[in-house]
Amino acid sequence: MDTQAWRDIAWNGIWKQNCGIVQILGLCPILAVSSSVVNAVSLGLATVLVMALANLAISALRNFIPYEIRIPVFILIIAALVTVVDLTFNAYLHELYRVLGIFIPLIVTNCIVLARVEAFAAKNEPQASTVDGIAMGIGLTLVLAVLGAMREVVGSGTLFSGIEMILPGASGIELFGPTYPGFLVAILPPGAFIALGFLIAGRNWIEARKQARSKAPPPAPAEPISAEAV
Repeated sequence: MDTQAWRDIAWNGIWKQNCGIVQILGLCPILAVSSSVVNAVSLGLATVLVMALANLAISALRNFIPYEIRIPVFILIIAALVTVVDLTFNAYLHELYRVLGIFIPLIVTNCIVLARVEAFAAKNEPQASTVDGIAMGIGLTLVLAVLGAMREVVGSGTLFSGIEMILPGASGIELFGPTYPGFLVAILPPGAFIALGFLIAGRNWIEARKQARSKAPPPAPAEPISAEAV
């Protein structure tokens, strides 16, 4: 594969077929965990790892998996990888593990992971499949990060709250001071739906403007000035 093909795979996962704001997959973790940047990005990175390894493993084994039982085998591989990630979080990031709770094991049932291994990894070579898994995961992580930042800033007036669970000694930022009353709706499920709606609308607006520019007729060439006019 040439460089352009790799770029197309990456751009497809990050923007054109973004799981969160284009395909609208995996809404459960997107809406439930995105109340802060730290929680959202942590789950997003865990999903990146699972998607990359799952795509790699399934692409490498695709010729040995009978077509009739491919879905159970895919889920078994994904479940094994998620178990490794879950135990790793529990061992090394225990406080964060307690905050994320059930949403790390639920990566097994996340339709984003299963959709990509079925649609891409089961039909392509390991390298391309790994890049696709990473790109799709990064696209989801970016959506989670922006969504988490929007909800945390508006809802709590802070940014990077809980960062000490990952980096001991670090602390979050209070943007509006300790007297900020907060906006409760932003950190509740309705706020998640509203914020995600703004992200989807923003992405659609950018794409609409891009299409409008591509369809606009080129400017007419300037008429040459004749010698008589001079």
